[in-house]
Amino acid sequence: MSSVPETDRRTDGRSAVRAASPDHSRARGAAEDPRTVRLTVAQALVRFLAVQYTERDGRRHRLIDACWGILGHGNVAGLGQALVESGQGDDAPLRYLQGRNEQAMVHAAVGYARQNNRLSAHAVTTSIGPGATNLVTGAALATINRLPVLLLPGDIFATRTADPVLQQLEVPSAGDVSVNDALRPVSRYFDRVHRPEALIPAALQAMRVLADPAETGAVTLALPQDVQAEAYDWPEEFFAERVWHVRRPGPEAAEVAAAATAVLAARRPLIIAGGGVHHSEAEDALRALADATGIPVASTQAGKGSLRHDHPCDVGAVGHTGTAVADDLARAADLVIGVGTRYSDFTTASNTLFAEPNVRFLNLNITPFDSHKMGATTLVADARAGLEALTGALLGHRVPAAYEEEYGQGKASWERIVESAYATKDEGVRPTQTQVLGALDAAVGDDDVVINAAGSLPGDLHKLWRARSPRQYHLEYGYSCMGYEIPAAIGVRLAAPDRPVWALVGDGTYLMLPGEIVTAVQERVNINVVLVQNHGYASIGGLSEQTGAERFGTAYRYRAPDGTYTGDPLPVDLAANAASLGMDVIRAETVGELRAALAQARTSDRPTCVYVETDTSPSAPAPPGAAAWWDVVVAETSDRPAARRAREEYERHAAARRRHL
Repeated sequence: MSSVPETDRRTDGRSAVRAASPDHSRARGAAEDPRTVRLTVAQALVRFLAVQYTERDGRRHRLIDACWGILGHGNVAGLGQALVESGQGDDAPLRYLQGRNEQAMVHAAVGYARQNNRLSAHAVTTSIGPGATNLVTGAALATINRLPVLLLPGDIFATRTADPVLQQLEVPSAGDVSVNDALRPVSRYFDRVHRPEALIPAALQAMRVLADPAETGAVTLALPQDVQAEAYDWPEEFFAERVWHVRRPGPEAAEVAAAATAVLAARRPLIIAGGGVHHSEAEDALRALADATGIPVASTQAGKGSLRHDHPCDVGAVGHTGTAVADDLARAADLVIGVGTRYSDFTTASNTLFAEPNVRFLNLNITPFDSHKMGATTLVADARAGLEALTGALLGHRVPAAYEEEYGQGKASWERIVESAYATKDEGVRPTQTQVLGALDAAVGDDDVVINAAGSLPGDLHKLWRARSPRQYHLEYGYSCMGYEIPAAIGVRLAAPDRPVWALVGDGTYLMLPGEIVTAVQERVNINVVLVQNHGYASIGGLSEQTGAERFGTAYRYRAPDGTYTGDPLPVDLAANAASLGMDVIRAETVGELRAALAQARTSDRPTCVYVETDTSPSAPAPPGAAAWWDVVVAETSDRPAARRAREEYERHAAARRRHL
């Protein structure tokens, strides 16, 4: 086995020598073929995963750095036994991390992979039945966001000797279907290992997909519980160290030339930076292009932080939750240059944002599927390689000075709006949600990571947060999954143990998946949780009002005499709940107390929750409104005035939709 070069402890904390499992050929007696070793399928899988690496730009990373698991009858005697036999602790070939909820374990794995720019990932193992189906939401999130995670659910007996087993879904018309088949549409690769020898091609295909930047996402290997425990004589070559090269494909010369021609012909070009900029570590290349050409850069939720907020070309968020300056530029742009973005409906304002009649698109993306969107001129390549090639082709070109002055003034105007939203005249009052963000902005350093996914916080963060480093802003908005934040914070902290990590959650999303607080306490992962109490689903409440549904079912309140949820707020003490799960809790009732609490949490060496109730009264200062539309269909007919008014507004906006061909 060849040695592995020294790498960052965050991605390769164990040596290749210690990554090998015990030599079972010696422990059990040599097999007939000296080039084989006798192991169970589960033992072989653990040993195989321990010696898989990725390499990009000459740097190696453990491909599968740890395995999250909740053990049940479908995996306890297979993967569970293999993990305990291989050893645990810092030098284990495959670390085991004990989770509390299967969906949350996938979220933690996704947070880890994103922080590592998709070069290192985690596995997740569950029992059959509800443990396996709990993976579906997390798998969808991983695949939608193009982030690698290896799923190892137990499955029904391949031999059908016990039939039906506990928790088995029986399909009368198909004997080979189990609940794990629900994972097929949300997995980039799926295989069921019916026989021991089938593990070899399945495992190799799984690694190929996980390490492929154009294909990556959730990968599922369903493992029948009897097969997991079955022994087989494995070729030793299967356990040889493998390095999966993560490609940086460069663009074709013809595409670079066409892209340069499009930019040179544009009067008002606009770059939209997506998550691919971060995954490719292309931030420096993007900055070089912006510095050379003066083209303004707007960002999606996944792409925010591609430029520092104070870079002259950074105009902030784009789309429904965008800044006024970025959305105004998008409306007037004659060329939109998408870099590593998949153009979600929030980015395009449901195809109403790019309003210039003759607007054209140029898409740089490693995935051809995404590069062809919007009828674009394509530049199919790694984001960094493509940006470097385009910068070279545009040598000496710069946008008109008047255009730079225009967006510079718009940027300065928006910065004043941010300052106003963050400001407070009285430190003794209850803060608004935007003032909570202002206090956090003042408390964090450049290396801190701020995590969010759902509710009203993503809109405020996208518009207002001033990202200072590439991975400071961590918004999961491809799936916008409530409950993502706390487990993802654990994954991020495991990937970046020296960076303070903040999970921002409202009460609605907190109640979805608070159980991983126990995991953070157990593993001594000192994440910080900012828990905002706003008595319900604030974001959906506002959307409900806009669409004529009158905030129905969005508040956490008692029922009123008329049966509606409009009574007093529920007497739920979420701070006490966090404390009961083992967190240190600091309650902050005023802006001044909040500032002190955030400073204390940032220096704590234990998982800490800052609990704050926000001012949601009608007189409270409101955050900036949406600068672009989002298509949420309103009832076409209704007896209620609110719905009729909302439908009129909907039809007015919907008339501006267009298909970009």
